[in-house]
Amino acid sequence: MTDKLLLAGVIGDPIAHSRSPLLHGHWLWRYGIDGHYVPLHVTRDTLHDTLRLLPELGFKGINVTIPHKETVLQIADSVTDRAALIGAANTLTFTANGKLQADNTDGEGFIQNIKQYTPGWSAAEGPALVLGAGGAARAVVSTLLSEGCPHVIVVNRTRARAEALQDNFGARVQVADWTRIPDALEEVALLVNTTSLGMTGKQPLHIDLDRLSPQTVVNDIVYAPLQTDLLQEAAARGCHTVDGLGMLLHQAAPGFERWFGVKPEVDDELRTVVLEG
Repeated sequence: MTDKLLLAGVIGDPIAHSRSPLLHGHWLWRYGIDGHYVPLHVTRDTLHDTLRLLPELGFKGINVTIPHKETVLQIADSVTDRAALIGAANTLTFTANGKLQADNTDGEGFIQNIKQYTPGWSAAEGPALVLGAGGAARAVVSTLLSEGCPHVIVVNRTRARAEALQDNFGARVQVADWTRIPDALEEVALLVNTTSLGMTGKQPLHIDLDRLSPQTVVNDIVYAPLQTDLLQEAAARGCHTVDGLGMLLHQAAPGFERWFGVKPEVDDELRTVVLEG
């Protein structure tokens, strides 16, 4: 047990759906830490004042979710290189003097999830195809490039957003039209869906997988449902598939370690707690 109550949490609007309290709460229980991780409903209008108040209330840090991931960069006192490159932050740490340090661990969560469930996999094995061009896509692309991926093909229903990623990340990012997905599938070793298509309550993801190689690893960052139509169809074609829950779990680990002083383990027990919660 620690000798001081430790506080952390997650802010967003809305926030009631967040599973972060479940997974952080499980870690606090597992490691016997005298602390709390709480969800906080924070609107755009109150974001700045809330971030300045939380350190005074004893908070060590917070996770950030929709719609504040980009705005917090403008409020933070310091920003990591990866958060600046991605253009969004999901993890804030408060220093002893109340300063806000912003970081983005989404990319780390993504890559650790792939590695955990695809032993021996390397980003250098071949090109990757990323569906979507939002904040999650930027984190995925940035991490794949840093991990040695030869090049990343980005497709988005609005081509201009994909081209913005190319402008940011350079020549190793290629842009293709959404209608050219079948052609791109022939050459990639990894397919990642970062869009909300296929998520419960959202529109389905309709893409032609006829040219998808059985050697291609397929990941969907959506985790509700856990086995999306994309993953089911890819598995039926012989592909190794990785669901999106692990990304959520792994992206949380760096913040927990910074705030509570223990490096947490991401395992099947944690997955079960979050799924059943």
